Amino acid sequence: MFPENFAWGAATSAYQIEGAVAEDGKGMHIWDVYTKELGRIFEGHTGDVACDHYHRYEEDVAIMKEMGLKAYRFSVDWSRVMPEGRGKVNEKGVEFYSHLIDSLLEAGIEPYLTLYHWELPYELYKKGGWMNEEIVEWFGDYAALIADRFSDRVTRFFTFNEPQCFIGLGFLTGEHAPGLKSPVRDTFVMAHHVLKAHGRAVQRLRERAKQPVEIGIAPTISVSYPASDQPEDVEAARRELFGLPDLENWTWNVSWWSDPILLGGYPEEGLEKYGPYLPKITEEDRKLIAQPIDFYGQNIYNGRCVYMGEEGKPCEVKRNEDFLRTAMDWPITPECLYWGPRLLQERYKKPIYITENGLSCRDIVSADGRVHDPGRIEFLSRYLGELKRACADGVDVRGYFQWSLLDNFEWCRGYGERFGLIYVDYQSQKRIWKDSGYWYRKLIAENGRSLLVQN
Repeated sequence: MFPENFAWGAATSAYQIEGAVAEDGKGMHIWDVYTKELGRIFEGHTGDVACDHYHRYEEDVAIMKEMGLKAYRFSVDWSRVMPEGRGKVNEKGVEFYSHLIDSLLEAGIEPYLTLYHWELPYELYKKGGWMNEEIVEWFGDYAALIADRFSDRVTRFFTFNEPQCFIGLGFLTGEHAPGLKSPVRDTFVMAHHVLKAHGRAVQRLRERAKQPVEIGIAPTISVSYPASDQPEDVEAARRELFGLPDLENWTWNVSWWSDPILLGGYPEEGLEKYGPYLPKITEEDRKLIAQPIDFYGQNIYNGRCVYMGEEGKPCEVKRNEDFLRTAMDWPITPECLYWGPRLLQERYKKPIYITENGLSCRDIVSADGRVHDPGRIEFLSRYLGELKRACADGVDVRGYFQWSLLDNFEWCRGYGERFGLIYVDYQSQKRIWKDSGYWYRKLIAENGRSLLVQN
């Protein structure tokens, strides 16, 4: 069973839902710029309006309350509260998030605040962004502002969302803002600065908090899970999950981003494998990055099945031709929500939050005016059944945030994908409950008791 105080929630991010990109003193960030470049985003879509959450947040909080959410994970747009990323504070931006937090608390929903979900202020980008070591202190000052203004009401914070993506997709492959294919050496420098910025933010949040707070980080990964419960297959999954990939896809891993925070240093395999490309890493850096955190978030969508080969090396199980996939062509692998939390907690010894999990479906409004999405219900039922099994086996899972509350701007895919429990008509901004939203409401009310657990 899930714990009685389990944080059933949903998640969003600022640029994906807020809109109002040029209102009330907000500054520009890299996605504001990137989405205006021809050919970058599906059909030229932008987040200029998105779900208009900036003006409709009260309606959206009312939906959350009706759904029975216990928790809501959202991000603050750095450029909305500090238009240049440092210095002057935009009080109108602070006011928006303050009103949102108050509305959540009045609805009995606990806010989980993410400091950075990819909106790097453009003025800081022009000064070198993540390549500039000064960003460690810039981010620390931003975290201090967040603590000053919101920690009287918010007690749970995430520093970064998916550094694998905003460095890997933004600077290694160029698929996301700012759309660069940087030298590999530069991406390691940026990653190091991100981890140092995480440590500085943890320090500043604790220094400036108005009450005791809990802090974590929300990375992501494709989980390796074993083909059987045999010890050798479990070991194969463990090795694959925490192994380090080759340079062309180096950012997509667990241990390079999490070991320094939770184990006190970069993994030896990576130091050897990536050595020629690494910046100087000092003992002072190591101590800063390894600031104690309270919980560990993980965004988990899918995984790969592996077994131990005859030569003692992990091998991937080939998927069948009819393997289930989402509308984004992501594999459907419920086992990842059992083995991911289990193996991550075994290594890092921290309470786990599933900070994102969900799928894109080809949702439409039917003739009866409703949105029927049985595929999403089946997906969530299978995945959450595996998460329930993890809890039953003693994994300390504290909460689950479904991605996403609303259909929204899906980065380079624009509005071509729908992840929400609530359908958004982008022309009228009308919100329509999907069948999965009603299903999730019932699940929350019963604390997941009806979910089947596979043995």
